Amino acid sequence: MADIKWQVVQAEFPEDCNVIVGQSHFIKTAEDLYEALVTSSPSIEFGVGFCEASGDCKIRYEGNNQEMVDLAVKNAQKIAAGHTFFVAMRKAYPINVLDRVKNCQEVCRVFAATANPLQILIAETEQGRGIAGVIDGFPPKGVETADDIEARRALLSKIIGYKR
Repeated sequence: MADIKWQVVQAEFPEDCNVIVGQSHFIKTAEDLYEALVTSSPSIEFGVGFCEASGDCKIRYEGNNQEMVDLAVKNAQKIAAGHTFFVAMRKAYPINVLDRVKNCQEVCRVFAATANPLQILIAETEQGRGIAGVIDGFPPKGVETADDIEARRALLSKIIGYKR
């Protein structure tokens, strides 16, 4: 049985960003995620970092905003797990792009889509590294009240623009 070393990697991104972390299986992932994201919204700014797990084993990258590309690559380097990707984005929410990302034929799974502080649980063996799971945000502090429900609905309809 192989020895497993565990590590917690803190994703790094500014408060005005959202991120998506997932697993894929093919060198064309960066290009296909670029197409999925760039066609989802005319205002989205994003970068993709993809850790290739065979051949050259390079971090492949794409994007339409250099700051977001640099951020995605930096996080992909920290994660350093085969066939995983990190998307950093502004001016869009994961809900606007997640179906497109999940429908990319190379994408196997999405571990997280969030603007919360994000920790990535990494398992490492002599062969390499893999994502075992994520910690997205913080634990609950209680059950919402009637006032909390009203505030949530106001946020969705008035601030974010979703109707109710």
